[in-house]
Amino acid sequence: MAKNTKKVKQNNPIKVDAALGKKNFYILGISVILVILGFALMAGGGSKDPNVFSWAIFSTRRIIIAPLTVIVGFAIGIYGILYNSK
Repeated sequence: MAKNTKKVKQNNPIKVDAALGKKNFYILGISVILVILGFALMAGGGSKDPNVFSWAIFSTRRIIIAPLTVIVGFAIGIYGILYNSK
């Protein structure tokens, strides 16, 4: 009987085709930072005394700028997932 002496090539390192590329992760990182920034802008404005109402919760920063920042962050995140970087 003849022995089978074929050499098997081994590919090192193993290359895996990822679903998202490097640019996608940069875009997703920016979106996460924007969402965190938006929620940080919404924080605060409460009164230390629960019997006293504080009008600071209705500031422009808390009711307009912060929610828009969060929405833009989520929109950029969706774009980052759908962006074809290949």
